[in-house]
Amino acid sequence: MMRTNTSAKDLVMRYTPVAVALSLLAATSSSVLLSQPPEELDSRAVALLGEGRAASEAGDLDAAIDAFEAALTVEPGSVAVLLPLADATRRQGLQGKALHYYRVALNRDPRNVAALAGEGVALAEKGATEKAARNLARLQTLCGATCAETQALATAIAKGPTGTRMVTAEAAATKPMSEN
Repeated sequence: MMRTNTSAKDLVMRYTPVAVALSLLAATSSSVLLSQPPEELDSRAVALLGEGRAASEAGDLDAAIDAFEAALTVEPGSVAVLLPLADATRRQGLQGKALHYYRVALNRDPRNVAALAGEGVALAEKGATEKAARNLARLQTLCGATCAETQALATAIAKGPTGTRMVTAEAAATKPMSEN
């Protein structure tokens, strides 16, 4: 006589491995489908990036920025172009402009540790150490305390603002000279 009534335990034992395998397949497939593909740049942008890097290494920041901006016109919004452009403008002392480029890059890729670190360094150089410290905390969460970006930002925060500080109008007001 054949038993037709299977118990719940038999059903669980029989179908659990299949259910687990299917759920793993679904999770893997969805994460692969939702992840961003690597950014492929136009060959003209790649050539301009090379020119910009060479000019930057030679210390010619104006030529580097020109090349990076030209690459940005070829590949608008490209994080691969925005980051070296932001770095060059920051090194030239244009922290406000660099912050703009870092933020555009972060809008496109919010977990980009290079953009987070660069933005934090620009903020620290500007004197906005509280905001830079927020970036440092986020970097420590994303890549740890020993990551190169985290250490570079921590060093910039410790170093403090660079260049001239902004002066209020009241502090810069001239005082009339007394006549004798």
